[in-house]
Formats: sequence, structure tokens, C-alpha cells
Amino acid sequence: MSAVAIIPARGGSQRIASKNIKLFNGQPMIAWSIRAALASGLFDRVVVSTDDEDIACIAREHGAQVPFMRPAELADARTGTAAVIQHALATLDQAFDYACCIYATAPLIQVRFLRQGYELLSAAPLASYAFSVCSFGFPVQRALLINEAGTLAPLHPEFRNVRSQDLPTAYQDAGQFYWGRSDAWLRGDVIFSPKSVPVILPRHLVQDIDSEEDWLRAQYLYAALLAGGELDG
Repeated sequence: MSAVAIIPARGGSQRIASKNIKLFNGQPMIAWSIRAALASGLFDRVVVSTDDEDIACIAREHGAQVPFMRPAELADARTGTAAVIQHALATLDQAFDYACCIYATAPLIQVRFLRQGYELLSAAPLASYAFSVCSFGFPVQRALLINEAGTLAPLHPEFRNVRSQDLPTAYQDAGQFYWGRSDAWLRGDVIFSPKSVPVILPRHLVQDIDSEEDWLRAQYLYAALLAGGELDG
């Protein structure tokens, strides 16, 4: 079976300048995703989809291919991931059975979970996708809102008196990778649906990076995980 890794990495990050190539622990951020994809041995090609020449240059330096530049209409802040993967699959001069979207800002990504995702999807012939998730640290049913008066109110009042241990575990998108059958991507199958199977990651290996605070937390996590011997490399 053939597989391609596609790493979306547009230029013009709004909240963290040049986020995709900013140095993280001495390496451009995108290099961590490229390295994991190459080290996994799962992919016939590791491709970066970008509209930015600097990102393209750095991606090539770290072993990825940039066989096309992404068009401007697919490189704004409102463009969804699925559209980028569809464009890449339609543009590449080769067909693949599987396509794995790996986010460029996932420095904690681990090869073992990439492999697990492939194994789970290939073992589930009726599934379209397998992607990384982790459990919420506290029951989402007990979430609170701050209202217009500046006071607190329960998001789900019906659960206010239910013990947390009696509530089902809820999961969130870990924002690292999305394995999919190529035909599922091209059909536009919905990712967050019963067509997907979960690759469950421990919470301490997950950190979304959308703000400077997120970036700092990711650096702390990386240092602690490295010291504890929990990272692939």
C-alpha cells in the first residue's frame, strides 16, 4: 500500500510571526514534523504544501519535497485543512492509497503514534480516517461560562450536580496528524464523525500552539519529556 505525508504550512501566521519556521529547541518548527514523517518509514513521499518560499526552502533542507506551491486562494486563514489535502492529492503526479496530514506545528509528535494510526486505519476497512485525540483534563459537561454580568454560569446546567467520575470521558482533537484513505479525502468525508477511529495520546504529549503562551508551554513540555526519556529523539 502506498502513502504520502502532506504537511500544510502556509506563510503569514497572525498570532505567532513565522510560526512554521520559528526555531523550537534549535530547529525550525516544521522540521519536527518532517523528521517524524521520514523516521516512521511509512511514507513513499513527504510533501509540504506551502505558499511561502522561505518555508519551502527550509522544508527541502530538512528532507521534504515541495513539488508545487499552494495557490493564494488556498492560503488564507479561513482555508480548511481538507481543502489543502484535496488540492495536494489532485496536484501530485502520483496516486496514493493513504494520505496523512501532519500539522507543521507539532513538535511533540511521536513516530510510534503515527505508526499506530496507520495500523488502526488499515485494520478498519469501513473507516475513512484515524486521527490523534486526547482526553479532556476535566469533564466538559461541567464547563463554566462567564456571563455578561461577569459572574459564572454552567455551560450544561443539567450536569451541575453529577459527580465528575459519573460522567463519560470526552476527547479533543490533539492537532497532530490525520490519517485518511485518499479517496475519503477526495470525496470530502467528514473527519469528526463515526467514519473516524481514534489514536489516543496521553495528555502530556499534546500541546496546541496558537499563542505565545502555548509556545512557552510547549517548550517546557518538550524539555521535561526529553529529560524523562519519553520522546523518540
